[in-house]
Amino acid sequence: MKLLLITAVEEFEKDIINILTHSGVKAFSYQSVEGYRNSENNIERWFSTQPLSVDSLLFTVFVEDGFVDEIYTKIETLNSGLEILSQIHMASISLEKSL
Repeated sequence: MKLLLITAVEEFEKDIINILTHSGVKAFSYQSVEGYRNSENNIERWFSTQPLSVDSLLFTVFVEDGFVDEIYTKIETLNSGLEILSQIHMASISLEKSL
């Protein structure tokens, strides 16, 4: 089992929901968050280039290991076709135990 954390600007809400519902995910949650980027860091394409807040979404997804690569691939494909600087970001964390 893996925990996926996905962040994106609100514009990608429907795209991410579509990816998750068609990739073996049985349940997920998401919430609105404000993203910040310190202008001194080197993290490319995370939120704004200015030190201002950006209305974003944070998805929390529990998924079986076998579906993670498919979700990564779909997000990479979506990101490659974007014409704006902001992209969808995803991190996966292995879970030792869950109830």
